[in-house]
Amino acid sequence: MSSASIKKIIPCSKKNLIDMVLDIEKYSEFVPWCMEGKINEKKESEDFIEIKADLKVGKKFLNEIYSSLVLYSKKEDTIIVTNIKGPLKYLKNEWKFRKINNSTMLEFSIDFELKNNFLNMIMKNSFSFGLNKIADAFDDRAKKIFK
Repeated sequence: MSSASIKKIIPCSKKNLIDMVLDIEKYSEFVPWCMEGKINEKKESEDFIEIKADLKVGKKFLNEIYSSLVLYSKKEDTIIVTNIKGPLKYLKNEWKFRKINNSTMLEFSIDFELKNNFLNMIMKNSFSFGLNKIADAFDDRAKKIFK
């Protein structure tokens, strides 16, 4: 299993950053290796937003679609993502948001395992690099749209 975490201060409001993370259909515009994001179902209650979504990730002919359940807790300002189906045997990632002045401290952690053992070995070697690229993509996107 691969796991990692990252903390980053992003120069935008907590609400804007949470909205950007939940806007899965725009991921292909700025997230590395994301070719398409599709929300299949969205339910909202007083305390939670629950989203079932698909992400198509990869490059050109090498790509996979995985489905996930995204649960945003409005009270805790956390987003928990788990896999439903696709190339992942296991996925749990957590986004935590904390206001710091006019910015937001983002804490992101991920734990996952692919069904394919060979790809798991490859991912472990380049995982930190990929996680940093993705975190930078969210930071750059926030700077671009929330100046």
